[in-house]
Amino acid sequence: QVQLVESGGGSVQAGGSLRLSCVSSGNIFSVYTMGWFRQAPAKQREMVAAISSGGSTNYADSVKGRFTISRDNAKNTVYLQLTNLKPEDAAVYYCRADRWSGSIRWEYWGQGTQVTVSS
Repeated sequence: QVQLVESGGGSVQAGGSLRLSCVSSGNIFSVYTMGWFRQAPAKQREMVAAISSGGSTNYADSVKGRFTISRDNAKNTVYLQLTNLKPEDAAVYYCRADRWSGSIRWEYWGQGTQVTVSS
């Protein structure tokens, strides 16, 4: 059973920065692909960034060059550094842990943390 807890959300002005953290309760954190998703009001949930167990990263085109995902396996934590925030970045940001074990997929979600960006 994996439990994810996000923190670091808040309210910032456009151009500002935030650092989101997601801490996992599991002891096999290092084998999971970790990702950040976001969902704005009246919008679909979208993948923002992901990082594999080997450190490979992927980003949504809308955040490339502005957001950085990283992980610290010793701390069971994945981070998302958000810089040069734009109003359209405002959303609830969710942490996800994902892995395959044979043919079975294991997926866990955090409760989310709110990011608000004012112009």
